[in-house]
Amino acid sequence: MSKTPTRIRLADAAFALFDERGYEQTTVDDIAERAGVGRTTFFRNYRSKEAVVFPDHDRLLELIRDRLATSSHRTALAAVSDAVRLVLLHYVEEGGLARRRYALTSRVAVLRDREIASVARYQRLFREFIAEWMGAPTASASLRAELMAASVVAAHNHVLRRWLRGESADPVAEIDEAMREVLDLFPAPDTRPHTAEGGEGGTTVVAFRTGQDLDALLPSLRRLVEGTGGD
Repeated sequence: MSKTPTRIRLADAAFALFDERGYEQTTVDDIAERAGVGRTTFFRNYRSKEAVVFPDHDRLLELIRDRLATSSHRTALAAVSDAVRLVLLHYVEEGGLARRRYALTSRVAVLRDREIASVARYQRLFREFIAEWMGAPTASASLRAELMAASVVAAHNHVLRRWLRGESADPVAEIDEAMREVLDLFPAPDTRPHTAEGGEGGTTVVAFRTGQDLDALLPSLRRLVEGTGGD
C-alpha cells in the first residue's frame, strides 16, 4: 500500500479521471476505485466529488478571519495585505494541483459557478472587516468598503491567474506590489483632513515677522502644524 496520504491519493485519482473521462462522467465510486479505497473512505475525506476540486475554502476563510482578528485599527490594512498573501501562498504551495484545478474550472461551467460563489465569500469577509475599520456606517463608507473589498479580491485573482498561466516568476512580490497599489487608492479614514464643527478642510497659513533664520524656524513650525507640541 502506498504511503501517500489518502486525501492526496484521492485527489490525484479524481483529477486523472476528470482528464480522461470528463468531470460529469466521473463518479465518486470511480474515484474511490482508482485510488484503491472504499466509498466510505472517500466520504471520510471529502463531502462530495465537487469537494475534491475545492477542498480548502472553508479553512482559508477561517485563516483570513484569524489574521484580521489580530489587527488593530492602525494595522488593519497590513492585516488585509497579509491575509491576501496567505491565500496566494496556499495556491502556490499546491503547485501542480492548483494548475490542474484552474484548467478544470476553466472548462466546466458548474465548477466555474462554484468558484465564483467562493470568491464572493472572500469578498464579503473583506467588506465586513473594512466597513468596521472605516467606522460610521454611512452610505459613502459602505460604498468605499464594497469598492475596496472588490479591489482586494481582484488584485489577488489577477496575480494568481498570472501565476497559474506561468506568466509570473515571483507571485509573492507581485501580490505585495498589487496590494500597495490597491491600498493607495483608499486612504485610511483618519488621514483625511480634520476640521472644527462647521468648518472646511484645508491648510491654514499664518504670516508673521521674526528675526530668526528660516532654517532654525522651520522645525518649530512643522511641530506646530502637525500638532506634536514643543517649546
